[in-house]
Amino acid sequence: MKLVYKVLAALVAAEVAVQAMMVVLGDAGLFRYVEQGGVIDKASAESGDMAFPEFFAFVVHGMNGMMVIPTIALLLLVSSFFAKIPGAVKGAALVVLLVAVQVSLGLLGHQITALGALHGLNALLLFGAAVHAALRGRRAATGATAQPHARVETVV
Repeated sequence: MKLVYKVLAALVAAEVAVQAMMVVLGDAGLFRYVEQGGVIDKASAESGDMAFPEFFAFVVHGMNGMMVIPTIALLLLVSSFFAKIPGAVKGAALVVLLVAVQVSLGLLGHQITALGALHGLNALLLFGAAVHAALRGRRAATGATAQPHARVETVV
């Protein structure tokens, strides 16, 4: 179960990286489309008939953020109870909390655009928490103990 915990935590971190890639790809495509004379209005956005190829990135960003990442985070939390890793439940609970905040900020950002900045900041916090959980799982899976001040001596 330690391996499952480690893999799920790493998947959350990887999905956060995918999220960043997709939103920037979509933005770049949108700005290029507008620079070339394209027009975006509410009707075209709601019809789903977007005329730039990078629009799919916004769809991926939305689906990952609303369905994939929350599911992985919940599976991480469930696995944390069985992994028998010190601090695993707290780490997984923090990931779930940050995912909930992230989804809320993403949804509210459509009404209060300034929340977009917090959405980006929270993504960094979520990435860090997921990486930390994955490293904790890695140490537990390999049986390594953390020795932050271990002394290394060289014998000649």
